[in-house]
Amino acid sequence: MSSLYPGKPAAATAAGLFALFFISAPVVAAPQKERSGKAVVDAVCAACHGPGKDGAPRIGNSADWAPRAKDGLPRLLQSSMDGYRKMPAHGGQAGLSDLEMTRAINYMVSGGKAPDPDKTFGTVTHGSGEQIVGMACGNCHRDGANGAPKIGDATAWRPRLQKGVDALVLSATAGHNKMPARGGLANLSDADIRAAVSYMASKASSVK
Repeated sequence: MSSLYPGKPAAATAAGLFALFFISAPVVAAPQKERSGKAVVDAVCAACHGPGKDGAPRIGNSADWAPRAKDGLPRLLQSSMDGYRKMPAHGGQAGLSDLEMTRAINYMVSGGKAPDPDKTFGTVTHGSGEQIVGMACGNCHRDGANGAPKIGDATAWRPRLQKGVDALVLSATAGHNKMPARGGLANLSDADIRAAVSYMASKASSVK
């Protein structure tokens, strides 16, 4: 992955950056109940991206954002989720959805001039459902620690699946009881969480 915080940002006009920003990129549909880009930026991002703290690109500053967006907005989204240098994964708020992260980037790159998207800038993944479970979820779900439903235990999973996989994904993303948001790995995407939940649910013999 090329650096998103180069030492010498390339100069760019606002028009040039907007042309780059609106180039078509792969998108993934997401629910439209998340916060607006402005709301996320005001609550989470502005402390650093407002004044440019620790080298963070400033909100709406085309010269700051152009070199970071040159490899495409999907790459920029992944870097924001994974964390970079002093910026923690998901901006330090693991409960932020992929769409909220997308909207925050959209708001900061455009300076609030572009409307909130209703789709993400592509899908960020870190492996298959089985691999994600091995990295994070299995620590509790293999043995049922802290009340977690054990992998393959249909009786334990049945009541949790009554509201569907979407509800379980939301719960796992935000954290529930002793389970931290995103299973304690803040860089995991919504797609990662869905893959892990689906994998574990599929191991319960009564779940098709």
